[in-house]
Amino acid sequence: MPDILSQDEVDALLELVNQAEGAGLKPEALLEEEQKPASQPPSSGYNVVPIANAHIYDFKRPERVSKEQVTALEALHEAFARNVSASLSGYLRTIIEVRLISVEQFTYSEFTMSLPSPTSFNLLSCEPLEGNMILEVNPSILFAIIDRLLGGGKSEPYIPDRPFTNIELGLVNSILQRILDQLNETWENIKKINFEIIETESNPFLMQIVAPNEPIVLLSFEILMGEHSGMINLCIPFKVIEPIMPEFSQSNWFVASKARATKETREHILENIAHAPVNLSAVLAETHIRLGDLLKLRPGDIIDTGKAANSELMLRIEGKNKFRGYAGQYKGRKVFQITRVADPRDPVI
Repeated sequence: MPDILSQDEVDALLELVNQAEGAGLKPEALLEEEQKPASQPPSSGYNVVPIANAHIYDFKRPERVSKEQVTALEALHEAFARNVSASLSGYLRTIIEVRLISVEQFTYSEFTMSLPSPTSFNLLSCEPLEGNMILEVNPSILFAIIDRLLGGGKSEPYIPDRPFTNIELGLVNSILQRILDQLNETWENIKKINFEIIETESNPFLMQIVAPNEPIVLLSFEILMGEHSGMINLCIPFKVIEPIMPEFSQSNWFVASKARATKETREHILENIAHAPVNLSAVLAETHIRLGDLLKLRPGDIIDTGKAANSELMLRIEGKNKFRGYAGQYKGRKVFQITRVADPRDPVI
């Protein structure tokens, strides 16, 4: 459709034509003169100097985190997303995929305005840092998880528009605790922080942890379970992490993680698995026998293994050849005396 001129626009064009006729010019020439850029400096006498590298800055949404620190946050929480995927997949006995969608800087009011209500809005303490963070999980995925935990999952779950009941909150807390466990472990690469849920709300507008215009860093994750999906949002006020922001530089983060991988991480892993039970088995001998002979064996029959009675035995740990030694008895208990480390490729004989 062609544009239709308003009455004001028509009057302006007629006035322009009258001015051109009074000056002895054609209207087209007057239009060309108005469209030409001004070549003279402003009448105020100030010289206008063009700025080549000018950038638009929105004072309502100030960016406090540098690009390098955002990159470090992304790398850190991509590992967090993978760990949460593995933890929830094992807990729910199904494939759960969690992936980092974005790392953005907003104001706190913009964050709360974007959330559904009701939702799972959790206030986190983050000692030794001062202040609080917010962990929000959409009910669209939480109700699907609850449905699976209670034996459903074969049909499309009903997503009610209401807060969680006390029974549902208990199941939700079991999911949130696994997320917090992985968050604690992930942030150890930067600083040892104890994340704990201290308050839960269904309406995000009822919990105001900072001023509405306070800048925050928002990490958004998408969680997928079959055909169901939802969002996990981690809201971090800038003033909470401002004291440790230098630690989020990309170079420092990689150097620190490399150093811990060789010392602290090794000691931490050894400490955790030191009390883990393992299966030990001492193998007396091995031999080959035909199936027909095996079926004919009776009590009292003797199988010749070709191995001397006083020769070393093989000690296996979780089915792997580890040590050589001798079996015996000490104070009424079966024991095994280790004499040397075995080559995993050694035969038992």
